[in-house]
Amino acid sequence: MSAAGGRAASAPLMGHATEPTIFELSVPGRRAYQLRTTGVPATALNQLVPAAHLNEASVAMPEVSERDLVGHFTRLSHRQYSVDLGAYPLGSCTMKYNPKFCDQVAADPGLNTVHPGAPAPLIQGWLEILVTLEERLCAVTGMAAATLQPSAGAAGELTGLLLMRAFHEANGDVRTRVIIPDSAHGTNPASVTLGGYEVTTVPSNDRGLVDLDALRAALGPDVAGIMLTNPNTIGLFEEEIIEIATAVHDVGGLLYYDGANLNAILGVVRPGDMGFDIVHMNLHKTFATPHGGGGPGAGPVAVSARLAEFLPGPRAARAAGAGYEWTTPARSIGRVQGWHGNAMVLARALAYIDVHGAEGLLRVAQHAVLNANWLRRRLADTLPAAYDRTCMHECVLSATALKARTGARGLDVAKGLLEEGFHAPTVYFPLIVEEALMFEPTETESPQTLEALAEAVERIARRAETDLDGLHHAPQTTPVSRLDEARAARHLIATEDAADR
Repeated sequence: MSAAGGRAASAPLMGHATEPTIFELSVPGRRAYQLRTTGVPATALNQLVPAAHLNEASVAMPEVSERDLVGHFTRLSHRQYSVDLGAYPLGSCTMKYNPKFCDQVAADPGLNTVHPGAPAPLIQGWLEILVTLEERLCAVTGMAAATLQPSAGAAGELTGLLLMRAFHEANGDVRTRVIIPDSAHGTNPASVTLGGYEVTTVPSNDRGLVDLDALRAALGPDVAGIMLTNPNTIGLFEEEIIEIATAVHDVGGLLYYDGANLNAILGVVRPGDMGFDIVHMNLHKTFATPHGGGGPGAGPVAVSARLAEFLPGPRAARAAGAGYEWTTPARSIGRVQGWHGNAMVLARALAYIDVHGAEGLLRVAQHAVLNANWLRRRLADTLPAAYDRTCMHECVLSATALKARTGARGLDVAKGLLEEGFHAPTVYFPLIVEEALMFEPTETESPQTLEALAEAVERIARRAETDLDGLHHAPQTTPVSRLDEARAARHLIATEDAADR
């Protein structure tokens, strides 16, 4: 069956502002692939397949030639932005370049032709990779053991909270609350709720750090723990982290480390040394595995020794004699994913860690911090920092002054950057910063790229003085112009013909 239209037969498509859907390209009778003939008569198939499972009518599928099919998806790919195309300063997301060496490792037939879920005697190489990665991650974080099962950062958050719950229940403690700073990542409150706890929010002080007095006032015997990242979501290091850890531990709570900002401290300081009990890591952020698009991802969770017995199982481990085996901790919370983690992502992460080595990982953090501070200082007169002092891997700037002077908002700056050929930074986060723009250049961008990014921001600020209306409608030169994002979120039309609605 074909959809009406057949635009492939009309006019050349290169250069058109609007790319037709694959159904609009459909022309009856065209094929891109020929299925092998089985030789089984249709009458026999009707006898083999129960009538209840047969469609009365053919499924409407696009009919296109291979040439049109390849051209369609290639053109769509050229309309996308990615870490391979240019700077992606999306704050808090650490969108760093993915080294192709790691992809080559994952493409090795010795890895990708062996299923890591096969019996242990048949996958000793894979088990060694998983064990080695766990050991590397524990060395980086200062933890005792880890699970590689969680398939992404948010899954790691939930796993960490389930471990927190299992620990307290094993001790006979009834705990109902988890404390979260007001600058926390948006997934933290959701994960706390999924974990069965109530959220207690503590404010930041005038330096952008956790208000220690407010934290102490919020603590009590019903507090299961605190979810925190250090550096925090404003890109500042929590200087009173030892006092925070002591206060939470004194009431029997645990410290959970959101590893979104781990990239800033590699080889410098470890969460375990700060007093954290649970650490989740985003391998796509810190260790440059593919990022975005809904997966596959990896969000391992590492724990201190007293929580190791609760980790999800089975886990790859060194056997008592030689080789490797699957083991399940004594009081395991069970599986948190059907398999043992997204294996190819894990292999890429280990390759990234080992090719850098300890000194290389330290330079990753140093250069990430240097780049963020260079950008903060370079843009000080255009977009002042929300907290004007040395930041870590990301800097939170504010368009408040620009808005007061010209009427241009942070969103206008972000959309203007799309027209300048850069991906926009994170906007309006953290929520406690007015007109926030969070830039995270990562360590992978050169000084020349940072200079070009800064110059683009300055051009946008000048444009706000002379062409505010045009900036309000930016971008106009991209495949999709500015959308009404609020309306789109409230009135989503998730169909291929949405453009006609």
